[in-house]
Amino acid sequence: MDEDIIKKVRKIEIKARGLSQQMFSGEYHSAFKGRGMVFSEVREYQYGDDVRNIDWNVTARLAHPYVKVFEEERELTVMLLVDVSGSGRFGTNRQFKEELAAEVAATLAFSAIANNDKVGMLLFSDRIEKYIPPKKGRTHILRIIRELITFRPQSSGTDIGNALSYFYNMNKRRCTTFLLSDFFDEGYNDALKLAAGRHDLVALRLVDRREERLENVGLVKFYDPESTETLWVDTGDDAVRRAVDARVAEHTARTEATLRRYGIDMATLYTGEDFVKPLRGLLSRRS
Repeated sequence: MDEDIIKKVRKIEIKARGLSQQMFSGEYHSAFKGRGMVFSEVREYQYGDDVRNIDWNVTARLAHPYVKVFEEERELTVMLLVDVSGSGRFGTNRQFKEELAAEVAATLAFSAIANNDKVGMLLFSDRIEKYIPPKKGRTHILRIIRELITFRPQSSGTDIGNALSYFYNMNKRRCTTFLLSDFFDEGYNDALKLAAGRHDLVALRLVDRREERLENVGLVKFYDPESTETLWVDTGDDAVRRAVDARVAEHTARTEATLRRYGIDMATLYTGEDFVKPLRGLLSRRS
């Protein structure tokens, strides 16, 4: 592996491991539950025990009431669905959105393995770019980080619905799933509903502040990395700025309403800013 890549992987590993150990392990454990309750043992009935848990076979054999004891099946499978479309290569505050995605995904991955969970990843644009099956261990997490840093997608478009459909068909068992995207897409409601019905789905919206509010910087040439189209915009025109800002606000409100409709928790994370506070806020709301 190239020495520069090794340094980048190591840098993200150190930061992500520190954040997951110092801040997220406790919240992560309480915010994301196991798959359900599994049988642990039987013990003698005690006053206050739920009579529905009485093990009648053991009770009959020992001529004394015994109950079944259950405990939470803690181990999870965590999936990271990461949007690698062209809009990820945008950022005006110290980092691109794709770099923010790498740091956030790595932090979640280290939090998962600290809780003995499996972690997998799906990279998508308007096609399925790469699927990494869930596994445990540091070596596996380093592979995920390396892919996040070095992967170059074959397409620049976005199709969230296609990614969710693929994920739904690939994973029959319930997963804790983080969808990392700027959500600059439409028409994915049906796939989102299906995925949220089977999996514990969390949306992490990755945004640059300049995408939410157009500033007056004169005549500007804009380039769309997904469509490769260019457009000249007079940002000095108040009406133009208001129209663009209103359109972005409308799209954001529509995205948030869709996520709420299907019971999906969401946090908005900004490039160049600390993502710890909004992530911890999301985890505390789920605890």
